[in-house]
Amino acid sequence: MANDRILKMTFSSIYPMYVQKVERKGKDLNDLNKVIFWLTGYDQTSMQNQIDQNKTLKEFFDQAPQFNQNADLIKGVICGIRVEEITDPLMQKIRYLDKLVDEVAKGKKMENILRH
Repeated sequence: MANDRILKMTFSSIYPMYVQKVERKGKDLNDLNKVIFWLTGYDQTSMQNQIDQNKTLKEFFDQAPQFNQNADLIKGVICGIRVEEITDPLMQKIRYLDKLVDEVAKGKKMENILRH
């Protein structure tokens, strides 16, 4: 199953892809980190610890200090699927992050991305 494969991927293998996507579009790495911190509650040090320890995406989200209560305001399509219709809670969190990264790469305003 594709979901099982995704859940076993490490955050340390995914994060550089997020960085590449954002930088390729000429956007700021700080904005990428800001949306990750907003969504998960990690800060730079705790996120780096997750990277250094090669945590899987499942572990990364399971150990998130404070998953943002406004995450359910994230709407739209990622990988051909509407994020608000994903029934698996963990997969939905992963796709929320993918959606936020896409929005950063597209240059959307941070105040709109962070859905206050």
